[in-house]
Amino acid sequence: MAYQRIRIEETGPVARLTLSWPEKRNALSLQMMEEVTHGLKALAGNPDVRAIILGAEGTAFSAGHFLTEMVDKDLNQQRLVFGTCIEMMETVQNISQPVIAEVPGTAYAAGCQLVATCDLAVASEGARFATPGVKIGLFCTTPMVALSRAVGRKRAMEMLLTGTPVDAETAADWGLINRVVPHEKLREETEQLAQKVADASSLVISLGKQAFYTQIDLEQNKAYSYAKEVMSMNAMSLDAQEGMSAFLEKRKPCWVGK
Repeated sequence: MAYQRIRIEETGPVARLTLSWPEKRNALSLQMMEEVTHGLKALAGNPDVRAIILGAEGTAFSAGHFLTEMVDKDLNQQRLVFGTCIEMMETVQNISQPVIAEVPGTAYAAGCQLVATCDLAVASEGARFATPGVKIGLFCTTPMVALSRAVGRKRAMEMLLTGTPVDAETAADWGLINRVVPHEKLREETEQLAQKVADASSLVISLGKQAFYTQIDLEQNKAYSYAKEVMSMNAMSLDAQEGMSAFLEKRKPCWVGK
């Protein structure tokens, strides 16, 4: 695919996918969402990539759906928009590499959903987060899925029912993002976090990410039963045996991804 709405940089174990439609505040048009999905899958297929930063060009992370594509359209066309969005969100969590949102500014509606969907998120001090669909007659129902799983029921309902933006400090306190940093430090801090992730065994990170999303909605006893099997199999891997041996021998482990 020849990308027009995103940019991809692969310069080592940490890759960067940048939303690049700043004149439209990185709105999630059908083309944008299709390119993000394709780009993430392409990066996931590169064994040298161990973490992915999902950033944005300009002052906004994303303003949400490109509303021009949703006016005077039939039901099937509306379903196409939201189905494409869901495919993008599920791709973020289904690929083996952790995806870290780097949020320079506003993340509204489906843009807020994308932040909530990412495995980790770092935001600039000036970032704002909102699900304002209620103000234009379009309740943020699909963003609600990711948002409610990130911040809990009451906080999600406040954002959804009022559409009022929350600042970066509040978003961190609520669990929507991991940390807030000065704007001039955003790229540096995000890359440092990504590098910490990339330093671990790619096999172990992949197993852990998949296990996290599988167990999170299970009843506790079922979650423990599932986690026991995953961890038992993990312990048999070459990287786990190497890691435990390296710890006991007080040396740095040498990962092989197996």
